Amino acid sequence: MTQAAIFVIFPLCLAVAAFSDLFTMTIPNRVSAILLGSFFLVAPLAGLALPMIGMHVVAGLIVFTGCFTLFALNVMGGGDAKLLTAGAVWFGFNNSLFEFLLYVSIFGGLLTLVILLMRKQENAILASGIPVPPLLFTAKKIPYGIAIGLGGFIAYPSSPLMQAALAQLH
Repeated sequence: MTQAAIFVIFPLCLAVAAFSDLFTMTIPNRVSAILLGSFFLVAPLAGLALPMIGMHVVAGLIVFTGCFTLFALNVMGGGDAKLLTAGAVWFGFNNSLFEFLLYVSIFGGLLTLVILLMRKQENAILASGIPVPPLLFTAKKIPYGIAIGLGGFIAYPSSPLMQAALAQLH
């Protein structure tokens, strides 16, 4: 049961957040709340010791500090900051967190370039009939939840929780 939760909760929350951000330019608070709350339920069941859980919280606090700063400077949206913080808690303070943040940065940069190029070609895209969510053209922001989701999908197998779940399968 614990392994199933580890295999499903994190990726499902990221997928919901990414699709919600794509179509509505918002990430529901409940997604980040579910991620954070479920971590505290799943981590002890997965065998993470209390000091290790504490390091996961430290990772979340460090990421939150950076995200809050970017939010205060109007560089990052609040939903993105909450999702990235909750995601960081699932990784902990280790190499997998840095991998996660690196992938999010790479996908975020690529996503930004693609959307900016799309906005320049709006008329051609609309004339071609390609189904594109209208907010990608009209909103001034970038749906960074997509980048967070993609980065999380790629980095998650190296996270301590996923490693613990995979070890229990053998």
